Amino acid sequence: MTRLPIERPAFGPSDRPVVMTRGGAINWGNLCAVARALAYSLPSGPAAVNLCERRENFLTAFLALLIRGQTCLLPPSRAPAVVSEVLDAYPGGYPLDDALVTAARDGTYVESGAAINVPSERVVLVGYTSGSTGRPTANPKTWGSLLASARLNSGALRAALAARGESGRPWILATVPSQHMYGIETSVLLPIIGGMGIHGVHPLYPADIAAALHELPEPRLLVTTPVHLRALLRSGVDMPSVGVVVSATAPLSVETAQAAEDRYRTTVLEFFGSTETCVIATRRTACDPAWHPYPGIELLPQADGTRVSAPWLPDPVVLQDILEIHGEGTFVSVGRNADMIEVAGKRASLADLTRRLMSVRGVSDAVVFQPDGGELAPVRRLAALAVADGLTEAAILAELAPLMDPVFLPRPLVLVERLPRNEVGKLPREQLLAAIRR
Repeated sequence: MTRLPIERPAFGPSDRPVVMTRGGAINWGNLCAVARALAYSLPSGPAAVNLCERRENFLTAFLALLIRGQTCLLPPSRAPAVVSEVLDAYPGGYPLDDALVTAARDGTYVESGAAINVPSERVVLVGYTSGSTGRPTANPKTWGSLLASARLNSGALRAALAARGESGRPWILATVPSQHMYGIETSVLLPIIGGMGIHGVHPLYPADIAAALHELPEPRLLVTTPVHLRALLRSGVDMPSVGVVVSATAPLSVETAQAAEDRYRTTVLEFFGSTETCVIATRRTACDPAWHPYPGIELLPQADGTRVSAPWLPDPVVLQDILEIHGEGTFVSVGRNADMIEVAGKRASLADLTRRLMSVRGVSDAVVFQPDGGELAPVRRLAALAVADGLTEAAILAELAPLMDPVFLPRPLVLVERLPRNEVGKLPREQLLAAIRR
């Protein structure tokens, strides 16, 4: 496959504001100066796990690793055992946290040049899948592939803003952490490569999200997840003008997308991607069920999922997603191999069953999943967790009964105060199993 030429990124002038903090904006030149000071003080290992919580520190640490020629590692969790497991594959690797960056910033007084030169073929980042069925799986990313992905994402967002008649430097508020591929693409690469700015806070509650958006100039981008978007809508909090709301990490319902567009007078753009591929397609969920792949993406359905190729990907990637390809090049997602289950000879999608459970009036969050039944179990029943104030399990099952085949009714259905979601809204399987065993 022909490779796309990767040009040197235009990082912008030294005085370009990159991170908005409560203490004022941090510009590109200052960010680079601190990154260089940090790079010279880092250990000589091959890689580091970027554990920085503050956005400006994560960006600085990421740049320092680029300068030093070391690889940034993103484990699926920041739990000490998981971090140690990832570092075991990199003898001499080390954790990089806020304290190291703060010390470098305190000792930096002079701005330096803003140019950072990185070979396009160099592996600069390794993202890990969750490892829910075993050890975390490494997915190396070259600088060239990240550049290509960032430019495509930036182009899609700027096009969505332009369609609304909005122009100027976009400013991002992200409710997702930087230590995740979706977070890297939106809260790290877009400010570094895409010429955008990022708010330094990481808000979770609706009032905090609204307050932080008020602190940003227009046009504003809200990078979030379906869980956070539903919470915003339920809260009724007033928000300032938001040009585009970006959602990923889980399927976004048409109803939620339409409600968000109506309430906030915005455009909701959903990203389709994975740790293996980064973002490969977008859609405006409120009015178009089909996904539009980025130029250069080639999709080939096969027995075990879908083969994804692109000029900037070193090798083709096979995703578990089952896609229905349309003649004009768009596609719809039918489900995932791991999502398709069989009970008593009948097949269904866990995502679709979850959607039906979520449609019950009064259910604000839910998930349907299949626990391990064991070799002697005659039927592998489904289980579910639901957040539904004022409802009983029996009442929910009664409402659910007409919506699905009886063999798929979840038993047990456990009511919980909240689902055990991680920082990006995903539900680790071990946490789900623990919740139904209590």
